[in-house]
Amino acid sequence: MSALHIVLSAVAAAALLALFKPLLLGVARALLLVVKPKMSKEQRLAARQMRDAMMLNRMLNAMDGSAPSHAAELRALASRA
Repeated sequence: MSALHIVLSAVAAAALLALFKPLLLGVARALLLVVKPKMSKEQRLAARQMRDAMMLNRMLNAMDGSAPSHAAELRALASRA
């Protein structure tokens, strides 16, 4: 009898979760925005530019030993941007 009770309780809980899934997802998204708010457009642009500059610096540092002429060309291109 108790096994049947556990199975029925699990089915009822699953049905309630399926019924209230959209509401629960909305609450989860709202809580996520409270903890980690979205960045503004200017902040996203600044982060992208910083990431690109860091990637360019990594490329330049990697090329300095093996291909100094390519590194110099990349530095010249970066100075124009």
